[in-house]
Amino acid sequence: MSGGAARAPLRSLLFVPGDSERKLAKAEGSPADALILDLEDSVAPGRTAVARGMVLDYLKSHPDRSRRQLWVRINPLCTPAALLDLMVVAGAPDGLMCPKVDSAADVQRLAHMLDALEAREGLPAGRIGILPVATETAAALFALGSYAGCSPRLAGLTWGAEDIAAALGASTNRGPDGDYDEVYRLARALCLAGAVAAGVQPIDTIWADYADEAGLLDDARQARRRGFTGKMAIHPAQVEPINRAFSPSEDELAHARRVVEAFEAQPALGTVGLDGKMLDMPHLKQARRVLALARRAG
Repeated sequence: MSGGAARAPLRSLLFVPGDSERKLAKAEGSPADALILDLEDSVAPGRTAVARGMVLDYLKSHPDRSRRQLWVRINPLCTPAALLDLMVVAGAPDGLMCPKVDSAADVQRLAHMLDALEAREGLPAGRIGILPVATETAAALFALGSYAGCSPRLAGLTWGAEDIAAALGASTNRGPDGDYDEVYRLARALCLAGAVAAGVQPIDTIWADYADEAGLLDDARQARRRGFTGKMAIHPAQVEPINRAFSPSEDELAHARRVVEAFEAQPALGTVGLDGKMLDMPHLKQARRVLALARRAG
């Protein structure tokens, strides 16, 4: 991810219920680039206090984040639970996922809270990033262009189709053909454009059928073709296909290297020929992006 501070892009972000010792332990063996320790939707309201304590203990017992980042999904800022959730700052999470935001103003509000909490805990200023789920309210759909420059903590934008359907009073978010209806396709497109406009990582939403690996892989590859650079997962089995989809193939890498070499061989030209096709600067930028993605993915 990128924002005010340099952050590694995340291909896979795996949700883990914050009140499940078994699932927290199982997630340790996952190849996910980040775990999202959840205090919101996957935790029953009566278990939220327990989940906070378990998540804080987990963060404190895993200080080495060189292999995997640890994020926490807090409750919406409009709820009293959100302020209590911020106790997890004492465990120095890599970032907080903020659900049901209306606009960049919510990011700024959370950022101000983190300024004070980091100082109290003796953490480096700006250490904790923010990832808003930016399409879960009706108002949010009109504000996806508002995030550019809102906070150096902004690490990406992601979207979801379930909560916005509930907010709009829809009985389903998909049409008879199984594809998303227009409003949800719009939300996805605006999330992508809003993230790119803000200079942060666009992260695609979940694939709900965790038993359908072929469907997940196809969905993830489509998301990458659209411009998304990572995807959320709800089951450990989804992580490997997501990582595969968001890592360049050998054929892609080979082509990207040839494009870069063709331009480097003729540095005075803005267009070059390769395999009978004319290439210009957008092709070179895309080739360099593929090579950078491969380096970051290791």
